[in-house]
Amino acid sequence: MLRTRPELDPIQETLLLTLQARALDATMATPILGDARQAELAERLDYDFTKLKLKPSLICGTALRAKKLDDAVRRFTTAHPTAVVLDLGCGLDTRMLRCEPPAGVDWYDVDYPEVIDLRSRLLPQDSYLLGTDLTKPGWTSALPPDRPTMIIAEGLLPFLPGDSFQTMIREATTHFPTGELALNGYTRFAAWAMKYHPSIKALGIRAAQGFDDPHGPETWNAHLTLIDEQLLTRAPEITLFPQPLRALTRATSRSAALSRQANRILRYAFQHHPAL
Repeated sequence: MLRTRPELDPIQETLLLTLQARALDATMATPILGDARQAELAERLDYDFTKLKLKPSLICGTALRAKKLDDAVRRFTTAHPTAVVLDLGCGLDTRMLRCEPPAGVDWYDVDYPEVIDLRSRLLPQDSYLLGTDLTKPGWTSALPPDRPTMIIAEGLLPFLPGDSFQTMIREATTHFPTGELALNGYTRFAAWAMKYHPSIKALGIRAAQGFDDPHGPETWNAHLTLIDEQLLTRAPEITLFPQPLRALTRATSRSAALSRQANRILRYAFQHHPAL
């Protein structure tokens, strides 16, 4: 099999970390996400995944957060069968194929142009592809402005510089009239601690951003209202974690403060009324 060598910068290369985590989950006896397409994609890349040193905690945590974000998308598109779905920083994820949205949904996979080019060579074109720099203004100009929208931002928060994550979300939630935002919310400590994680160190980058209070994004002037905080240490899928990770996660689940440092999914509603 002829493999494709990904030509990515270190930040873009983080997509390979999450791809491999989902791929390894798919090969487990009791997978959490169970997306075999991710394992197939990883096999098609000419890349040394062993350097990432993925541990069970990262594999299981990545699979679990993807599953919960998929659930959020399915709920939204069931309620809004003509919605727009915006998967920001999509990488090589096959979320649309997992979620199987209604035919009236327009799905946009958004990432850096280099990533979208790689994606277009490896994946079927079932979604609209938008190659753009999400830290630059104006990236929403090509998107429909008049339909309910589900925005997914998985794994982006700690890697965007300065306040660019907030600016990116603000641009999205002021472009669309109403919808939801779902993300995995890193605390400040969790984002800081990532720079010591072997997988992140292997890529030579340093994570930076996070926020502690789940109501924090309500202050971003992005029309956000918190509707749900899921502490994933308390998710029923923890029974699928291997030991001793399962026991450690269950112990962590007894404390909300510790659970927030581990893995959480935050959902926000937004409604934008343009000035007349």
